[in-house]
Amino acid sequence: MHSSDVNMSKSRLEAFSDGVIAIIITIMVLELKLPQGHNLESLIPMWPVFASYVMSFVYVGIYWNNHHHLLHAIKSVNGAILWANMHLLFWLSLVPFVTNWMGESHFYEIWPVVLYGFILLMNAIAYTILAVLLVRHEGEDSLLANAIGNDWKGRISLACYFVAIGLAWVSTYLSLALYVLVACIWFIPDRRIERKLATEHVKP
Repeated sequence: MHSSDVNMSKSRLEAFSDGVIAIIITIMVLELKLPQGHNLESLIPMWPVFASYVMSFVYVGIYWNNHHHLLHAIKSVNGAILWANMHLLFWLSLVPFVTNWMGESHFYEIWPVVLYGFILLMNAIAYTILAVLLVRHEGEDSLLANAIGNDWKGRISLACYFVAIGLAWVSTYLSLALYVLVACIWFIPDRRIERKLATEHVKP
């Protein structure tokens, strides 16, 4: 069987992923409970839950953005890529659960913060696996491979998650600070793939 026989269109994978991510965000916002009172003071006890929601919303948005860029740079997918993508969506689907648990604990308890970091770590690992398989599928000299390069952001993120999980036994707020740091690193637009695509389009 030729390699072209097992290549599939990426459109269904992209549409399915977008739908799942949209549902994940919907679940997160539905987890926000109404305050007990009807004045601004009644919102104060809810700040940890809302802060958890904001951080997770940013993380899910970052994954959606980068996932979109990855798929934009490829031409087709195969079975391994489909399963790697499902693996990523599995870990992303657990974000609402850990978000709610950590928010309800008001960041004081160790295990909710640790589990939140573990889910972030597994998402990062799953995203890395997907990126590696996409590069392997497209080729080492492909647009995607040249755009990703050494992926220093990914390596720093993985290291930060490991450290943050360990720091939870020292201070949960130190762990949270590292989670926010990683989000800030990725929140800054990564235009490597966009630049590569623009370069390819202007070539004669």
